[in-house]
Amino acid sequence: MTLSRRQMLVLGGGGLVALATFAAAPVRSAEPVEIAMRGTPRGERVWFSPPGLSVAAGTPLRFVNQDPANSHTCTAYHPDLFDRQRRIPAAAVPWDSDFLLPGDSFALTLTVPGVYDYYCQPHEMAAMVGRIVVGRPGDPGWEGPAPASEDLMAEVLAAFPPVDAILARGRVEAQEAA
Repeated sequence: MTLSRRQMLVLGGGGLVALATFAAAPVRSAEPVEIAMRGTPRGERVWFSPPGLSVAAGTPLRFVNQDPANSHTCTAYHPDLFDRQRRIPAAAVPWDSDFLLPGDSFALTLTVPGVYDYYCQPHEMAAMVGRIVVGRPGDPGWEGPAPASEDLMAEVLAAFPPVDAILARGRVEAQEAA
């Protein structure tokens, strides 16, 4: 079968449209997105960097303790973990990294769309908390942020970056979150 020049251009143009559509689709990286656990040299200030992050469902995450002076945890707010109020989507599995010494890391992949709040067990009162937004509002199963609760100090609640800022920027750094 011989194609005319016109037929070849139409087929080629359709292939370009298909390629452009495929290229615009969100792509998950096999490389994990890193969230650092940091602190000042004397330990008077501790934080997650970034404290606010937006990722696609299924994106691998890696928490790395880059604080040379402290051990840290990355712990989801959930009744199954230390009887805390649930601050992750209902269908999500809670996690606890256990204590990570300087240089240690913890890997995690979140697949349920919604807002995930987490904290460092020994440093929660220092407002060492973070928020990960998986997907976008309107995604099937999306669950927004948990309401304020009495089990968290006002300073801790205020340390969570706003969901709209995280979605708008993709990541909110510590100085922006305050």
